[in-house]
Amino acid sequence: MHRVAIIGAGIGKEHLAGYQALPDRFEVAYICDLNQERGKALAKAGGVGFTADFAGVLADESIDIVDICLPPHLHFPCCIQALEAGKHVVCEKPLVASVRDADLLLDKVKETGKNLFPVFQYRYGIGTAQLQALQDAGLAGKLYAGSIETHWNRNADYYAVDWRGTWAGENGGCILGHAIHIHDFIPAFLGPVAQVFADLGTRVNEIEVEDCAALSIRLESGALVTSSVTLGSALDYSHLRLMFEGFTVESGASPYAPAAEPWTFTARGPNTQAQIDAVLATVGPALTSFPGLFTAVADALDGKGGREVTALDGRDSIEFVTAIYASSRSNQPVMLPLGADHEMYHGWLPE
Repeated sequence: MHRVAIIGAGIGKEHLAGYQALPDRFEVAYICDLNQERGKALAKAGGVGFTADFAGVLADESIDIVDICLPPHLHFPCCIQALEAGKHVVCEKPLVASVRDADLLLDKVKETGKNLFPVFQYRYGIGTAQLQALQDAGLAGKLYAGSIETHWNRNADYYAVDWRGTWAGENGGCILGHAIHIHDFIPAFLGPVAQVFADLGTRVNEIEVEDCAALSIRLESGALVTSSVTLGSALDYSHLRLMFEGFTVESGASPYAPAAEPWTFTARGPNTQAQIDAVLATVGPALTSFPGLFTAVADALDGKGGREVTALDGRDSIEFVTAIYASSRSNQPVMLPLGADHEMYHGWLPE
């Protein structure tokens, strides 16, 4: 049983539900929030304790995991403090706002011997379990090309929260706060990114950061992937279509859990549909979204890791975001990985 304190009662509400879906693995001790009205309401609804004292949470020796659900600009200092206090850390996306800060977190993880788990819950569900099973069975072959769509609707009401839509508070726009989840599918299931060419725009809302993007991505394998992102869609919609040597796969369109439903796999010779269907028949139910993510966290802490999101995965995500911003501002493709000598290693925030 792992005892958790959730810091922040916004997206923390979803985290609480995820932990409480796994009562044999986790106990949530506190909701911690400076907004006491919001925090107490969530704590009462969830039947857990409430505190507004972050330092007190860190000093509580009974807390194993500190789950950070705060605005992005607070992620780095709170992760550092929690690791130094001897806690394992779960942290919402985006992990930090620079590759440098990601590297400092990796150093702190090594120094303290504690784990840092970035939040990429889209990895978990029946769809990704099916894809993994077919890859493991050797039926995928090489990836040729693919397309990714993150088409969501965010209007002025969404940006009424003072820190949203700003470089200082949100640290970025749709690339950092929205499409970052679906882009995590690329290194998790398709392989490392070698190059990205990005065109970003602010077309939907009167905000500082981008709300539309068009990306051309080349993987180390040579596969070509495009990504279309906007916050000006009539409906919230996330979708992947991937063309492998052995089949074409198409995800569902659920915006926040695209792997929640079975995906469609269509054979491409020499594979037959019967071969693919036989493997798919062996894939049982899979936990989706936060329960899936937190199960992987518990397994890792219990010495049965392999499916968890790691601190290095979080760094890779931030490196990819950095390359996107660098490409957009230079109007040139950017190669990965990025070294400490890259002009945006210390961050992409405008001067």
